[in-house]
Amino acid sequence: MLIDTHCHIHDSEFYLENREEAYKESVDADVTMICVGTDERSSREVVDFVATHDRTYGIVGVHPHEAKHGWSDIERILSEDHEKIIGIGEIGLDYFYSHSTKEIQIEALEAQLQLALTYDLPVSFHVREAFDDFWPIFDQYPGIRGVLHSFTDTQQNLDKALERGLYIGINGISTFTKDELQKEVYKNVPIEHILLETDAPFLTPAPLRGKMNLPAYVGRVAEHQAMLKSVLPDEIIRRTTQNAKVLFRI
Repeated sequence: MLIDTHCHIHDSEFYLENREEAYKESVDADVTMICVGTDERSSREVVDFVATHDRTYGIVGVHPHEAKHGWSDIERILSEDHEKIIGIGEIGLDYFYSHSTKEIQIEALEAQLQLALTYDLPVSFHVREAFDDFWPIFDQYPGIRGVLHSFTDTQQNLDKALERGLYIGINGISTFTKDELQKEVYKNVPIEHILLETDAPFLTPAPLRGKMNLPAYVGRVAEHQAMLKSVLPDEIIRRTTQNAKVLFRI
């Protein structure tokens, strides 16, 4: 069994007509899906989707791009105690774009980290060109566990993440990046800290570039990691599935 620890297959904005077909293809590929919210609307869709679809779990939260629109509904969702909601995310800081101000992003991050502690839930982090601000904030919340989703940063920040016990989300970028430093970092992530993900419908792995991404394709990421680490794909699948079960308690 493969676990896609980060996808958006629930989101009607991305899967207008083919959501059920995409879901069935992924189940047929023996993939369990963790559906991740990016704002209050999509988080509500997470709740509805995982309640009616087998082999799915949900994470709710407000992405830094959407922080300007508020995050109060996330606490309401968590207080409703939905059985298959297993984490908070994707939350964090993104200074590559300025859809929300830095101040609002930080406020949203801190509020949702407090929710993670209150409800004892792991966090899916989105951090882009913002680690200098992210680490001091993270360190103010001891006990937080989680994953750096779609990690593309430096060896230095990988080392800091590992020191803090975080998992590293690896997706299709690892299969097609031309950045030699990124390639080296992907090779250096210890298997015991890897979570496989697709970020579907985005970041389709090679050799399927040009197609809409599906959770069904997460096996391509596993195969690429196996090649980098000179192990069998089954070893990557076994270890990363166990990692996901440990972090998300599923």
